[in-house]
Amino acid sequence: MAQIVEITDTDDPRLADYRDLRDVQLRKNLEAEHGLFLAEGEKVVRRAVEAGFTARSFLMAPRWLDGLADVLDRSEAPCFVLAEKLAEEVTGFHVHRGSLASLERRPLPTVESVLAGARSVLVLEDIVDHTNVGAIFRSGAALGFDAVLLAPRCADPLYRRSIKVGMGAVFTMPWTRLPDWTNALPDLTAAGFTTVALTLADDAVAIEEAVAGLDRVALVLGSEGHGLSKRWEEAADRRAVIPMREGIDSLNVAAATAVACYITARR
Repeated sequence: MAQIVEITDTDDPRLADYRDLRDVQLRKNLEAEHGLFLAEGEKVVRRAVEAGFTARSFLMAPRWLDGLADVLDRSEAPCFVLAEKLAEEVTGFHVHRGSLASLERRPLPTVESVLAGARSVLVLEDIVDHTNVGAIFRSGAALGFDAVLLAPRCADPLYRRSIKVGMGAVFTMPWTRLPDWTNALPDLTAAGFTTVALTLADDAVAIEEAVAGLDRVALVLGSEGHGLSKRWEEAADRRAVIPMREGIDSLNVAAATAVACYITARR
């Protein structure tokens, strides 16, 4: 059972994991140094613990305790309880989703283990917005995709904002980072996947046509501003586009992913 610890001092060193959550750069450095990530909200915290991630601690106001009582009963991590105003001072924002938890990261699995048995995979190149990464994980999980691969410069799927937007999909969706950006797509082709790049290239065909009849498919998506790099666009086995009415040439990458996943799942 979690030890309930009442806190009255916002400078208490035990709250270090939760301090100044608004500062993205600070959080990146702190989380990397200590091998932790943060989950926000009752549902997300519950899903993280149920997925087997080890809690370092919990933080919540008294009125939030009942909602996660069963989770706290199964954990040995301390639960820091403090007034909502104090919680806001520590984190830098209004914690309105019920609770926070600091959890231990796991070593990333190999690409081979993530792809084992997978038929539908998302491959992300340099998508740097945490909200987009979270939304992509959520769409992929909801629409039956089996795994996600990320290029080295993609945003962290375990950053608090990504987890929150994705409603914890990152906890159950197998994923890892690609160690070799240069040959990533040819390696996927060699592993038996047909790589389909979403792009506005002149030779792109409608997504329905590009994925029709494919067994194992990897949808490849590029950065928010410039899309796919020329290397990845040309290395893909096929190039595809989502047909749109005249005057609109593209969707936000998260929205495009949802459409492409829906179509691909019904190939």
